[in-house]
Amino acid sequence: MPEKNPWLELVSSKPPAVSVESPTPPEAAASASVATLPEVGDLEPAVLTGPSGPQPHVSAPSVSLPSRRVVEAPSIWLVGAHGGAGETTLAMLSEDWMASEHAWPQPANVHGPACCVLVARTHTHGLLAAQRALQQWASGGTAVELLGLALVADAPGRLPAPLRDLAKVIGGGAPRVWHVPWVEAWRFDGPASDAPRAVRKTVEQIKALVRPNNNQGGQL
Repeated sequence: MPEKNPWLELVSSKPPAVSVESPTPPEAAASASVATLPEVGDLEPAVLTGPSGPQPHVSAPSVSLPSRRVVEAPSIWLVGAHGGAGETTLAMLSEDWMASEHAWPQPANVHGPACCVLVARTHTHGLLAAQRALQQWASGGTAVELLGLALVADAPGRLPAPLRDLAKVIGGGAPRVWHVPWVEAWRFDGPASDAPRAVRKTVEQIKALVRPNNNQGGQL
């Protein structure tokens, strides 16, 4: 029996609507229309919160990411679901990670599928791009080992409730979800060794999913 994937019921040719409410006083907005994403790193590395692999009942999306042959063999590929997703920035957090830009990597000289983390921003465009990429993966449209989805904050502060809800629905289609907070210093200097604790914990969790001495296998 195929694994259930509730978010697929909400996939349609029409983008999900993000409600825009009429202006409200700051006090009301803080309590009613704004919410906070779960703290980064709440999930244990080996815990699956979504499907662990492609599912036969999932249809391929009309728009999908391309695949490209690669000769490099990093332990993990960071795949951007759209332009400006932040995969290049995240790849700089570990010496053995590499960004594959906006394409699924297909190793030329390594046995087994590439081990990947999909990356997207938390604005509407980024979340819908992540949804399409996850649907492509779930349909078997790419031969990669997907560890999960990294959602990178698109702005400082708390995420509006409609985007939080959309992120929760779309994240249900990924094996795991990590939330990377806004880091103001990255706008000037890029990732550094003194990254916030939440970011360091996320990096540790992702690394823990890769089997020792196997650059292309995840511990699922």
